[in-house]
Amino acid sequence: MATGKIGVTTENIFPIIKKFLYSDHEIFLRELVSNAIDATQKLKTLSSFGEFKGELGEMNVKVSVDKEAGTLTVSDHGIGMDADDINKYINQIAFSGAEEFLAKYKDTANSIIGHFGLGFYSAFMVSKKVVIRSLSYKQDAKGVEWSCDGSPEYEMKDIDKAERGTDVILYIDDDNKDFLEQARIDTLLKKYCRFLPVPVISGKEQEWKDGKYVDTDKDKVVNSSEPLWTKKPTDLTDADYLKFYHELMPGNEDPMFWIHLNVDYPFTLTGILYFPKIRTNFDVQKNRIQLYCNQVYVTDQVEGVVPEFMTLMQGVIDSPDIPLNVSRSYLQADRQVKRISSYISKKVAEKLDKMFKEDRKSFEEKWDDIKVFIEYGMLTDEKFYDAAKNFFLLKDVNDTYYTLEEYRRLVEAEQTDKDNTVIYLYATDKTAQFTYIKAAENKGYNVIIMDGQLDPHVVGLLEQKLEKTRFVRVDSDIPERLIVKSDSNDAGLSPLQTDLMSTLIKSQIPEIEKSNFIVSFAALSETDAPATVTQNEFMRRMKEMAAMQPGANFYGDLPDSYEIVINTKQPVVKNIVSLATSSLENEIAPIRSEIETLNNEISESRKSAADNKETTPDLSDKENKVADLRKKEEDIIRKYAEGQPKVRQIIDLALLQNQLLKGESLNAFIKRSVELL
Repeated sequence: MATGKIGVTTENIFPIIKKFLYSDHEIFLRELVSNAIDATQKLKTLSSFGEFKGELGEMNVKVSVDKEAGTLTVSDHGIGMDADDINKYINQIAFSGAEEFLAKYKDTANSIIGHFGLGFYSAFMVSKKVVIRSLSYKQDAKGVEWSCDGSPEYEMKDIDKAERGTDVILYIDDDNKDFLEQARIDTLLKKYCRFLPVPVISGKEQEWKDGKYVDTDKDKVVNSSEPLWTKKPTDLTDADYLKFYHELMPGNEDPMFWIHLNVDYPFTLTGILYFPKIRTNFDVQKNRIQLYCNQVYVTDQVEGVVPEFMTLMQGVIDSPDIPLNVSRSYLQADRQVKRISSYISKKVAEKLDKMFKEDRKSFEEKWDDIKVFIEYGMLTDEKFYDAAKNFFLLKDVNDTYYTLEEYRRLVEAEQTDKDNTVIYLYATDKTAQFTYIKAAENKGYNVIIMDGQLDPHVVGLLEQKLEKTRFVRVDSDIPERLIVKSDSNDAGLSPLQTDLMSTLIKSQIPEIEKSNFIVSFAALSETDAPATVTQNEFMRRMKEMAAMQPGANFYGDLPDSYEIVINTKQPVVKNIVSLATSSLENEIAPIRSEIETLNNEISESRKSAADNKETTPDLSDKENKVADLRKKEEDIIRKYAEGQPKVRQIIDLALLQNQLLKGESLNAFIKRSVELL
């Protein structure tokens, strides 16, 4: 028997390994099984080179639980180790046998996984003692047993071992007894080892007998050693891809389509990415794409490896060229990762472009489902935008699809304003904005639908990218002002009538929580509505974007800004203006004249003081007098308005059209409508 000390730089290496080597202790099982796979693959490689001439026999890895003994054993029939190998690869921490082997057989080595030589020591995170029993493939080799209790001290001795390969026996410590449960082990093997290139056996197949499941004599293989992404796309059918998808994502409906990645230069990358259907409840879930390294599960946190927008996708990526840190659990940012990310983005864009060009009708049918992927990509990846602008589609309210270039040609003639800017009119809700859409169409305009969850951001992006282009929501103004083609805007009211009607209308607008209204006048058609409510485009956009960005409270907390536009050509409005003028002019005119006189005096006093560089005299009496007169004027107009139900009626009609009339105000409107009838 030999004894000795493991070659480490500190006596405290094992406590560090036990606590900090891996973020999650369950990783130990992946590491030990991966090592067993490596040993198996090495022997296959040596056999193919003629350096091992014996029978390979059953090439599998077995994971065994003995709850009574408190042990978990990982066994293989691979290359095995002798005493020299254990001294070299086990007793010298971080000397990686995989690295040395790859250097010698780099062109033909079969999926050697390990790179760091630390994976074995993850066993001590869950064990109070670890035993290795191994027999090398070398001729006349002797079996060897190595044991260690988690200190730098170890024991090693010769043993009789009949079968080539290695058994790693873990004596599970008291804090980790859950790793002695077969169900727990099976769950971990399914997570980390389900696609390893060598069969992994854990327990027995079960059958239903006498009212319960019982073990059979048949070993249970927990992995698929030839996953779909390792095969050639030409050898696969749609049914194969769909079956694999449902194995990865059980319970999901069929994906829309998929991309099979297969590249071997300038890096090695394989995988299959699926486009699932996402229509509502937009949520960027970052655990939909699984990253593998030579069929060993690494992580589902793939930020950096795939472009951000592709976190919406589902599937598998496998690459031995993605640099991992020492624990193989986290990615290391470097140039190679960026190249892989760019390649994946390019392949997705090429796939979408091909679909669009080869079968546009089918592409349009999928558009509502894939739109969120494409928009997210355009917003977050400049190069993807450059590619996607050729197949990005705008859909109008009549369900006709246009590329960006096609749509500009369609609307440029009719929808260019006086500043030579092309106006893209859009709606976000065809039902709620139906009246506004029809009014725009009656003027010969086309209206697109932008009802997606990312559309507020896409509108801003396209305004930046497209030359002389502005997006205007169809309910943001009256039709005549959606696309301003001249500066003339005479409503046909005198200054007194404008002030009088502004106060009259404002006094009858009901209180709506977190909403502000301004009143304006326009001489529209006699057949147009007497009043129309529009919403300020800029403020509405800012509030929508703030709602999608936590912490952007400034715009989100501001009240909604609306404009109520009174049509001075409409007969009912003309009658209201005429009646109010004749009823109030004699009473209001003297008040307004006095206000004007006082304001002129205040202005002259301030100007004189400024010109003479003197202190402005106390004008508070005059200013208070103006305020009192304005209050008197407003009270007169308000009292008059309360006896004019048609004023409130045209306002409520406009609010109702915009879905702003609710509760008590709606009830009063219905009652008033009946009375007016």
